[in-house]
Amino acid sequence: MITGWTVQRVRGERVVFGKATVRRERAVSAKATVPRARHITSAAALACLTLLAACGGGITPLAPSTAPVPESRTAPVSNVPAGRPAVSGDLSPGVTDADLDALWARQLMVPVEGAEPSSLRNDYDAKRSGGRTHRAIDVMSPKGTPVLAADDGRIGRIGTTPIGGNIIYATDPDERFVYYYAHLDRHARGLQTGQRVQKGDVIGYVGTTGNAPANVPHLHFQVMLRGAGRAWWDGPAINPWLFFVYSGSANQ
Repeated sequence: MITGWTVQRVRGERVVFGKATVRRERAVSAKATVPRARHITSAAALACLTLLAACGGGITPLAPSTAPVPESRTAPVSNVPAGRPAVSGDLSPGVTDADLDALWARQLMVPVEGAEPSSLRNDYDAKRSGGRTHRAIDVMSPKGTPVLAADDGRIGRIGTTPIGGNIIYATDPDERFVYYYAHLDRHARGLQTGQRVQKGDVIGYVGTTGNAPANVPHLHFQVMLRGAGRAWWDGPAINPWLFFVYSGSANQ
């Protein structure tokens, strides 16, 4: 089980973490994915250009840990659903085909209410200011739109940082993957570190906190392998763009 701290440093920033409780909501079936669109609107293009100077990678690498890699990080996955997407380009160091199988088996939901896989733009490798690479997906949506748990699992951290604004770290049930949600307008009322969530639970709301442009509300969503040792939130990133199966649909 993951443990957290009241105050911790991420990327050299002072991070304050909140605590409370959150109501559980029953799972409902979600809408299936549709073929991925290959174009974006001019408004979306302008928004993406604005983001080039702001939203960056979720984590700056920390010193490597000497702790052993969790067993869940290396275990093969049985019964992988058919149709796992082929990933082009280089993988982050430490990411294997077994990890991609495991991520596909999670059958992720787009973590914003009403957003479909076909509406997403692959900006994972987009360049950011200061020589950074994005290493995440930005989901554009009006401010206040519910942000949803992309997967079943547990809330690992809740906090606020100068760059990410209001943030959440969560894991899958096996704690193989870490899901990072940033620039939230606010967290869901009562959300608590350690809380178990189900895919589709409301955990926050789209916003522009941190270094997000004030006129471009969006969710910065990143998937990482769980890091070893205390820096569990700092594993290698995986591009989630092709791994979303369900459209965002909040549990009722």
